[in-house]
Amino acid sequence: MLKIGDEAVEVLRKADQIALTEILVWQEVDRIISRRLRLPTYATWKRRRLKMLEEFRKPEHWGLDPNAMLVRELADTSDRHVLVAGAEREGPALYLAARGAAVTAVEPAEDAVERVVKAAHAAGLTERVRGYCADLGAWAPDVALHAVVCTPNAFAGLSVQDRARVIEVLQSATVDGGVHLVETIVAGSDANDGAGAATGMPIEELTSRYRGWTISVERSAGRRETFMARKEVAVA
Repeated sequence: MLKIGDEAVEVLRKADQIALTEILVWQEVDRIISRRLRLPTYATWKRRRLKMLEEFRKPEHWGLDPNAMLVRELADTSDRHVLVAGAEREGPALYLAARGAAVTAVEPAEDAVERVVKAAHAAGLTERVRGYCADLGAWAPDVALHAVVCTPNAFAGLSVQDRARVIEVLQSATVDGGVHLVETIVAGSDANDGAGAATGMPIEELTSRYRGWTISVERSAGRRETFMARKEVAVA
């Protein structure tokens, strides 16, 4: 660093300077360091960052199908709170964060939560992603939710009674017009618990829990089904 300082002083002495001040010296030091490290200018960094953020807004970047129900229904989540439960995959959480949502990722496995948080940090989305290592059965949202996304593992280990209570809590926390997306696996598929039973919550059980909501079910690749329920807007 001292050698760089001497080099900066020598450069300034050779230039037409009214006064050799510490500010001028440190500015020259910064220029020398930036040149040697090949650091981009702010304008270049900003252009690259905006291009990267635009790429992050694409579902394909996170391994999501552009035609998936999650992409279609939650395309406009800017400044809205979204819960991603059973966040063993970071794709949905980071995609929604990149679209402007405030995402809360809940997963009982500590390494899974850490993976989501680290991926958010690497993408520069830390301020939009909160991670909680918790079981849905012992957790409740602290903000009003505009959307809830549950993977097949979100309700793993919960009894029927516990699942009913969790859904009731999430429904109460969801604003009118909010959406719940629950991904489940069709019984008899290869992706099950090893005993031939489907993981996740059966569609029939979900349907019974969401009476009064607008419901639809969509089959996707890999023999998975996505259950969607939209909360009716209360009439004033």
